[in-house]
Amino acid sequence: MKNQIGFKIKNTRRKAGISQADLSEKLGISSSYLNLIESGKRNVNVDLLLKVSDVLNIELKDLSKKEDANLYHDALDLLGDNIFEDLDITNIEVKDLANNNPLIAKALIRLGDFYKKGNKEIYSKVESISEDNITKFKSSFPGEAVSDFLQKYNNYFQELEDYSLKVFKSVNSKNKTRHVLLIDYLKNKHKVDVEDIVPSEKDNFAKKYDDNKKKLYLSDYLTLETKKLYAASQIVQLEAMDIIEKQLNDFVFQNEESKNLTIIALVNYTAAAILMPYELFFNECKKHRYDLELIQHTFATSFEQVAHRVTCLQNPKMKGIPFHMLRADIAGNISKRLSLSGIQIPRYGGACPRWNIHSAFITPGKIHAALSKMTDGEKYVCIARTVEKGIGRYGVHRSMVSIGLGCEAKYAKDFVYSDQLNLKEDQAAIPIGVNCRTCTRLDCQQRAFPPINKKFKIDLNKRGISVYVNE
Repeated sequence: MKNQIGFKIKNTRRKAGISQADLSEKLGISSSYLNLIESGKRNVNVDLLLKVSDVLNIELKDLSKKEDANLYHDALDLLGDNIFEDLDITNIEVKDLANNNPLIAKALIRLGDFYKKGNKEIYSKVESISEDNITKFKSSFPGEAVSDFLQKYNNYFQELEDYSLKVFKSVNSKNKTRHVLLIDYLKNKHKVDVEDIVPSEKDNFAKKYDDNKKKLYLSDYLTLETKKLYAASQIVQLEAMDIIEKQLNDFVFQNEESKNLTIIALVNYTAAAILMPYELFFNECKKHRYDLELIQHTFATSFEQVAHRVTCLQNPKMKGIPFHMLRADIAGNISKRLSLSGIQIPRYGGACPRWNIHSAFITPGKIHAALSKMTDGEKYVCIARTVEKGIGRYGVHRSMVSIGLGCEAKYAKDFVYSDQLNLKEDQAAIPIGVNCRTCTRLDCQQRAFPPINKKFKIDLNKRGISVYVNE
């Protein structure tokens, strides 16, 4: 614990531009003693912690809170790769790294991202030459920057919420639909016309804005819910890009691609807030205990839009349930991930096959609810439902993805999908992990790889319930 506190003091001091000598003088201790605290060699008593909290303007709970769970999980996920198998790295050693050397852990994860990106580029070049379909290396690495960014700020941005509320109030009317109101707003305030058209095969698009003609073209293949989001997004792009740019100032992006993708995510965040303003949406969620389909119809939005929006309810004065959310395709590729619930979502590779985000594909369009138990004993109420994406017209195949949403079991009474689950009996919980390499369960018949925490040995005379487990 003292290593964690010392690191946080040093990190906060450096960010504030305060020298070690200046801080020690304000705290009434010697520079050498402060150096020992920051290096984790001395404990900090309560009185000194209070002084540090006051001088550095940091909450006491932030100084003493546990390790960064997401950092630990991402490092564990990375070091669970087969290339590290001979090193026998344990979970405890990874946790020590995240606790005592978080910057080193972040550096390793960054190296891991670059390594995977390099592999992706190599296989993309091979594919372009051989025309082989090497899909398993085509994960969207810039998307990880978006996840990291949203995770850092708990997917909540007060200034964007304030702006969205102003737009909502200005377009609110009982006499017109929201889509028409947004179109009128663009026309009246920005002289922008919105036109629904069927794209040609040579110029296929979902939306397209022509600044010279002041026209926003929306594909007629889109659902009305998506058209509304795009119309709101155009308002944001015309009015609030300076606010969005401000949100990016304290985050380091590795490339322009990642930054631009994050800008798009914030534009969509703001557009969704216009369609579902915070306080009104929060009250509906509390009233209906997060019944997503009911709330979806209340705001005339899509299931995925509502699932995204419930993860944004992190205003300290009006706080909703901290959810995790992920989106995966039928092959298990995770295209979106955010964890405010504390559950680990894999950064590299697919998720545990026991997660209901996979079984949701068996009965499309139906919400699957489950009580899941992680290897650390923590229980989560998780729901999943498939949604169709892409062009909506006869003869064109639409892709299908599964949306997963969940929270800690302690919030079950406030989450309507818990009502049909047996929360009292421990055996009713489905044992899940993160992925096979980091999962410690040895009784899983669906194990696809040996666990990182146990040396894998082949015994020709004995086979357990999995080829990778002989016990």
